[in-house]
Amino acid sequence: MSARIFDSAIRQAQVATTSRSATPRTKTPVRWIKTGRKVLAGEVRKRQVEAERQRDLIMSVLEAQPSARDSRFYLRNFDPASRPSSMESSLFAPPKPRRRAGEVDGPAFPLSDQETPTTAYSRAIPTTSPDERTGEAVPSAQTTDPKGKTALASELLSAPASRHTALVKVQGPFSDRQLESIAEGMVYLKKLGLVSIIVMDHQRWTREEERIRRLNLPEEDGRELIVRLREEMKCEAIRLSDALEAKGGAARPLLEGVLCVHGAAFEDTLKPIASTSARPYEKRTEDLFVDSLSAIRNAVQQGEIPVIPPIALDASCFSLCVSANDAMRAIAHGLADAERWTGLRYEADTRLSNDVDLTPVRLMIINREGGLPSHARGGDPHLSINLESEFDYINKTFIWKDTHPNALANLALVRDCLSHLPRTASAVLVSHRSPRSLIANLITNKPAHSPSLAHDLLPRRNMQHQPTIVRRGLPIRVHRNMDDVDLDKMTFLLEESFGKTLNREPFYERLERDLDFCIVAGDYQACAIVTNEVRLDPESGQPLLDPVTGQPEEPIAYLDKFAVLPSLQGDGTVDFLWGALRDESWGLGLLDALNPNVGGLGGQGIPRDLVWRSRANNPVNKWYHDRSTGFFKIPPPPGGAVGFALFWCEVEDRASEFMRDEKEGKRMRSTPEKLTKWAPCIGAIPSCWI
Repeated sequence: MSARIFDSAIRQAQVATTSRSATPRTKTPVRWIKTGRKVLAGEVRKRQVEAERQRDLIMSVLEAQPSARDSRFYLRNFDPASRPSSMESSLFAPPKPRRRAGEVDGPAFPLSDQETPTTAYSRAIPTTSPDERTGEAVPSAQTTDPKGKTALASELLSAPASRHTALVKVQGPFSDRQLESIAEGMVYLKKLGLVSIIVMDHQRWTREEERIRRLNLPEEDGRELIVRLREEMKCEAIRLSDALEAKGGAARPLLEGVLCVHGAAFEDTLKPIASTSARPYEKRTEDLFVDSLSAIRNAVQQGEIPVIPPIALDASCFSLCVSANDAMRAIAHGLADAERWTGLRYEADTRLSNDVDLTPVRLMIINREGGLPSHARGGDPHLSINLESEFDYINKTFIWKDTHPNALANLALVRDCLSHLPRTASAVLVSHRSPRSLIANLITNKPAHSPSLAHDLLPRRNMQHQPTIVRRGLPIRVHRNMDDVDLDKMTFLLEESFGKTLNREPFYERLERDLDFCIVAGDYQACAIVTNEVRLDPESGQPLLDPVTGQPEEPIAYLDKFAVLPSLQGDGTVDFLWGALRDESWGLGLLDALNPNVGGLGGQGIPRDLVWRSRANNPVNKWYHDRSTGFFKIPPPPGGAVGFALFWCEVEDRASEFMRDEKEGKRMRSTPEKLTKWAPCIGAIPSCWI
């Protein structure tokens, strides 16, 4: 966030707390107004508390450090169409990509973030908005209102009128103080436009259900234990509701009537209900279902937070204790069905067609464990997970069952729930110690730290409580032969991403000869193409020989193309693709490069420096700079008007050594010699565009 926006928000926070600092603490505060009536001490205190909460909310937003781009992204999705943002003009409307026959548009939320890097030649994004009086374009960050505050800051900190929903599992046990912290985070999210639909869970409940079944008690005794467990679930839901109310948020405990059980009868209450999590993912049937969303819909309409215990009614209306994970699956399925107008009784009513959209845009799991541990981060949480390519690998290599006993079950729950929701929906696994990180994720729609950054650039302290962002993502495959590549789909991807027409024949002829590997995400929604570039003798045209060995020089690993379809911008695909690229080149051979992608080397091999070029005026160069070891400017090719910036990623073992030398004031070794080899070779590569 710019300094102007930051200062403006700080001034608002100071104004919000003025009354608190001016109020004496030694006696009961009493204030007179024009009518002569007294304002009671309780009312004054209530206003002070509200002002303090407003200040805390502002500070939580500022701690998220949203950039102007992140703020615009948030406003696009949470600002209602009836109250258009002054920042939202046609200048920011993303270009509509050409689509293949039969391809359908993705869901409306979240909108594509067109400033996320997608290609080596990304389109520049305008950073101006029209002046209301003159109609002339002025810089967006300096557009001000009459009070001198930036319009962007004012709109970001104002309560949005539109609402979206999040499906949240709160998995205890939690102390009163911990529950208050969670409730505070939920209330702040509601003020920012995200209403949580909460399902309660407790580690002890599952064990208690299993214990009751193992005891094989008489029916009356078993029923008494179940009733006692059911009452405990209801009390926990009311406890969280009270915490939400105490933090200034309206809550509605929905103790019964939301969930029902297929085929259960009163006499079967002591028998275990078949868990959906125990069945194959592809062939799962639902044992629980949502009978009606009327109560949830009405609560969201009223701005209240529904709190639901894992209790379901059987055929005889007896309340059963069920798995919270199964309850989450059933509610996710029901919320999605409500918007498709299928499957739910009482929901296919035309009067609801223009009602609030209940489809969750976020799935949250708040517990004591936090994010999923990662081998690549030494046991610290994954920053981001691509379910399509990493789910099986994480399950096979997970070694933290003692410290994170619920991690794999929660990951399976996330996968099942996201399968019902729009592809753009994401999930967050977060510890109760960092509930405010949910605000940062809401505003930026990104992990706290970019997972595509070099590990040495990530902070090493307080990482154990960082949340894990989980997306459905895309399967990733590595091809090492052009015969395995669909040229038509590849052409469409490149032309859509770069906005140019590909000179197909010479480009693919060069790839047939020089391809090292090609990484493809999904059905050609993204790709990274790496070639082997050989330095040639300018006189003979033959490959140059190494003066020491007398053998041909080792080819240069050149990132020829890095492309993501514009429709996938902002959904994490660029980070997943960059991570796969790292594990196949400059990170190869390291213990944290155990790439699970089909066709990958699995971390086995000799790493190589990766080199690529980008036009000197490319706005994506800042993103490349943060992820490279260094860059060097090279002149334009013959007949070209714009020069290039040559970037490279050093083999990570050597890069770490260089960074240590640089901190100690030593000069970096060997890199200048490489640049003399890289620059002429890379600069002479012809353009592939018509």
